[in-house]
Amino acid sequence: MSPFSFSDALLTWFDVHGRHDLPWQVADDPYKVWVSEIMLQQTQVKTVLQYFERFIERFPTVAALGTASWDEVAPYWAGLGYYARARNLHKAAGVVARQGHFPQTLEDWIELPGIGPSTAGALMSLGLRQYGVIMDGNVKRVLARFFAIEDDLSKPVHERSMWQLATELCPTERNHDYTQAIMDLGATVCTPKKPLCLYCPMQQHCKAHAQGLETELPFKKPKKAVPVKSAQVLVLRHHNQWLWQQRPNSGLWGGLWCLPIFENRDELTQLCQSLGLKQVSQRTDISHSFTHFTWQLEALCFEVDADQLEHLSIELASTWLDIQNVTEMGIPTAMKKLISAIQL
Repeated sequence: MSPFSFSDALLTWFDVHGRHDLPWQVADDPYKVWVSEIMLQQTQVKTVLQYFERFIERFPTVAALGTASWDEVAPYWAGLGYYARARNLHKAAGVVARQGHFPQTLEDWIELPGIGPSTAGALMSLGLRQYGVIMDGNVKRVLARFFAIEDDLSKPVHERSMWQLATELCPTERNHDYTQAIMDLGATVCTPKKPLCLYCPMQQHCKAHAQGLETELPFKKPKKAVPVKSAQVLVLRHHNQWLWQQRPNSGLWGGLWCLPIFENRDELTQLCQSLGLKQVSQRTDISHSFTHFTWQLEALCFEVDADQLEHLSIELASTWLDIQNVTEMGIPTAMKKLISAIQL
């Protein structure tokens, strides 16, 4: 099957069965495409739909996002996870806002924080309606099955081969439709589990299907056991006021507000003694899973008096915030779960 016939078959399928009504599928609006592409990294469309329109309503242009503070942006990403994406998007929007125009080349897009070759290709194709090639998880899966590629695609040499294939197949005519089409095929038909081969326009020419390998490919490394870590959460309360810390910009939950967390129990015990915190009013446990580990969190709650507020705030470099207001700020899902568990 030639590159032309691959794209032709895919586009014919897309015209009838593709997704044409997603909120970021707006001609001549690279900003919406950009936001959607960042949100869609490692996140399903159905999840992104819950966040996208609210985010765009608050930050309707790249200038609105680029000139906003991180504290203004964080609440509109909280719960979506992978917060480094949001910080890079915010930082990059600031660069574009100062420049006064969007990048016009693949290389210029890649220079922005958080944008790699595939996202840059999507922005060229879907955002600017120019030629662009993508290589997201959907594309890798479609190509690995179509050509029955059994290599470990995580290795750079095979990654380069996949890019070469993707480029050879990608047409210049209707490039933006093709880009959306191959993503749609992977997302709705050539799915990771139980692919719907009966409905696939590539079925007759798909080598994996011919060999009965469609559920085996692409090659998957054996999953490692996800480690379980434990930590303690210090919950200091004075009526509706709780003590919160803003986490460092880098690392887990970068820049978000969080209750103080201690991975060393002895360290927390010593701190509580030095602060005169003796009577635990409540203990609450929750479990929160990330892609790379599961966190078992034990919350130790202390009720504090009004005369302790300033001292504790200084000692812990923290801020007293009303519990009703903090849930509207940028706080991680795990903290929302913990608040709910404590207030039960």
